[in-house]
Amino acid sequence: MQSLSPLFKRVFIANRGEVAVRVARTCEAMGITPVLAVSEADQGATYARGRESVCLGPARAAQSYLDPERVIQAAKQSGCTALHPGWGFLSENPRFAALCEAHGVTFIGPPAHVMHLMGKKTPAKCAMAAAGLDLIPGSDGVLKDLSELESLADHVGFPMLIKAESGGGGRGMRIARQRSELAEAFHSAQQEAQGAFGDSRVYVERLIERGRHIEIQLLADKYGNVVHLGERDCTVQRKHQKLIEESPSPAISAEERSRVLSLACQAAASIGYVGAGTMEFLLDEGGTLRFMEMNTRLQVEHTVSEMRSGIDLVREQLRVAAGHPLGFQQADVVLQGHALECRLNAEDPEADFRPSPGTITRWETPATGSELRVDTHIQSGYVVPPHYDSLICKVITHGADRKSAINAMVAALSGIVCEGVRTTIPLHLAVLQSAAFQSGKYDSSAIPGWPSAAPAA
Repeated sequence: MQSLSPLFKRVFIANRGEVAVRVARTCEAMGITPVLAVSEADQGATYARGRESVCLGPARAAQSYLDPERVIQAAKQSGCTALHPGWGFLSENPRFAALCEAHGVTFIGPPAHVMHLMGKKTPAKCAMAAAGLDLIPGSDGVLKDLSELESLADHVGFPMLIKAESGGGGRGMRIARQRSELAEAFHSAQQEAQGAFGDSRVYVERLIERGRHIEIQLLADKYGNVVHLGERDCTVQRKHQKLIEESPSPAISAEERSRVLSLACQAAASIGYVGAGTMEFLLDEGGTLRFMEMNTRLQVEHTVSEMRSGIDLVREQLRVAAGHPLGFQQADVVLQGHALECRLNAEDPEADFRPSPGTITRWETPATGSELRVDTHIQSGYVVPPHYDSLICKVITHGADRKSAINAMVAALSGIVCEGVRTTIPLHLAVLQSAAFQSGKYDSSAIPGWPSAAPAA
């Protein structure tokens, strides 16, 4: 395995749980010492034992994982010259990325100015349109006022989706199905956007109700080289939170796949992108992939692309951040078979997904191998804290074809033993064994195989 420059002898992991374990595992395989950030709630967690860690502060994320100054100070004091943000928390904060660089800590991600460009929805869409990607019909930028939204109604058409300019995770989004609903949707979206992101600006798009959520995994170095690792279908969602991801998508034509994968690489190169990133698209009813946004970080579901390509994305992130060129070209990337990921959360799907924190008294998973991967930070005795995201485990399967990958996932989930807290395993099994999911003919209007009372969005 190629070694990195001495720049990265120690890497600070500014995240927690499964994220921290995932990044630390690759660091250790590369001979790099990972230093974990922990809050007071995570200080005694089993996943941090045996690894160096630094306590950032109280359990509340705003006083620990989300405090840029505390994080950078901890990285510096622990002797780390590079920082991996994982996903969530500060991973897409351009101010934080700039602060890292200003303090001599290499931020393992794209440059701050690129993150800033792609973090604002309308500038990002303009940049991607200039690169040749198709957009969802909507406003050309943020809306000045309600009257502008009303004037766009005939052009965009109903239903309309008002979205926060600085949004994410479904926050600051409202649907208007007719003209009489525009005012309420507009003001409500503004209010939530202001509270969630400190930015009340909104824009509008046509709502594509029976689409598919598709994303393309990209890798880029500092020398203008960009490759893709294929696409992932992330359509199975609940309230804009992804549940199951698969690759390749069973819904895209070969022609559209080839066209957009190539354009996505060109678009990333045109903005000077560096590192791992994901472009998200909506597949409309006519089969066209339309750009929505770009996630300027590693994603939870990156494992699906790793299983098909055999490429460790964290390893490539570290190499690129250290100034190494990509060690391969597009022609060298071979995507094999079919892969699935199921995100297991400590929630009760039978009780409207109520969080289920507490002690996991017994935890057992099937033996892993080349066709089964289990990414988790928990073991028997782990206490699921109530302060953070409830993700406890990701199960990833690979097969020669889609059917074998699904069958392997059903077997893997059925073999997991988790006592002490509720999990979303029953939901995943219901989806995987439903006729809609097995046929590949499902869309974003509902969770396949789950009661209609639990819509996808």
